[in-house]
Amino acid sequence: MSTKIIVIAILSLSILSCSNKENANSIDQLVSAKNVKALQERKALLQADITKIEEALATLDVKKEEALVSVATLKDTLFNHYLEIQGSVDTKENILIQPEFSGLLTSLNVKAGQKVAKGQILGRVDDAGMSQQLANAENQFSLAKTTFERQKNLWDKKIGSEIQYLQAQTQMISAQKAVAQIKAQLSKTIIRAPFSGTIDEVFVEKGQVVAPSAQGLMRIVNLGNMFVSTSVPETYIGKLKVGTEVDVFLTSLGKTYVGKVRQVGNFINPNNRSFGIEVSIPNPDNMLRPNQVAKLKIIDYTNKTAIVVPTNVVQEDGEGNKFIYTVEGSNGKTGTAKKVVVEIGKSSDNVTEIISGLNENDVIVTEGVNNISEGMKLNF
Repeated sequence: MSTKIIVIAILSLSILSCSNKENANSIDQLVSAKNVKALQERKALLQADITKIEEALATLDVKKEEALVSVATLKDTLFNHYLEIQGSVDTKENILIQPEFSGLLTSLNVKAGQKVAKGQILGRVDDAGMSQQLANAENQFSLAKTTFERQKNLWDKKIGSEIQYLQAQTQMISAQKAVAQIKAQLSKTIIRAPFSGTIDEVFVEKGQVVAPSAQGLMRIVNLGNMFVSTSVPETYIGKLKVGTEVDVFLTSLGKTYVGKVRQVGNFINPNNRSFGIEVSIPNPDNMLRPNQVAKLKIIDYTNKTAIVVPTNVVQEDGEGNKFIYTVEGSNGKTGTAKKVVVEIGKSSDNVTEIISGLNENDVIVTEGVNNISEGMKLNF
């Protein structure tokens, strides 16, 4: 502390000491007189004096004349701002396979963890004699078809009546429909994979009685068509389009995947003013699972020639101005600190965009900013 400041401090203490004694006597008199208005006025004056003293102390708070800092030279760079939201991993190919026919499970061809192809037979339910019904219906159809063909030959030769020809045709068609109906029912006894995937769980055993209303037979999941679903504030309408790239961070895996927006909702939820999106994500290592928590980073602003600085170097003065310390007169090793008021833009990934106040090739202080003041000599 300089000699001038010490002298000022001593004089200030002496003056304050004398004034304090006078103030104490005066305050005691006001208290004795119960003069509330005068006490309130004295309180306001004291508070104003305290504020002035604090401002003076802040002005006289001299920092070190020199400081060791780190600096960086600014360059134009690509700056992206991200919308960060949370979503949930899902797949549309994740279902419980239900039986379509009630009966005894006569065969079960798969187990948990097994990969299956679309259409593969997973099991069979007892058909309750429908195979025999089908055989009888096919015989009836064969007879009706033969009868119709003969009747048609006769009718083509103008032998017999038209009504006989039409009756034979009707019987053949009815028999054909009966066969198709039994086949359709019989196909329901065969349990097939609706899509290619992996059997995740099996809930039944061979020989168990199953029914459509009971618990599912098994769960099949396809991890090759994964996506993240989430809701986005309506203010981002027009900024998100199908094909927009999205960084998807899986907290449980500690990995980031690059996905793309594959669907943008057309409905605004009136409760939270948001719309839904789906982001498709690759799953080459089969590590993704439905219902995993994902954090999405979606680019909503880009500046290809931005001036950016580390967010922690931006400071604010007593008047609310944002400022940064730059280096003047740099010779590569030393320089002088200069306070530069700036206008900031968006912040992302610990950097902040500078709209005005700084230019390319300006040298800024990046470390040690809290230990310097304007005009101080800097070593770096």
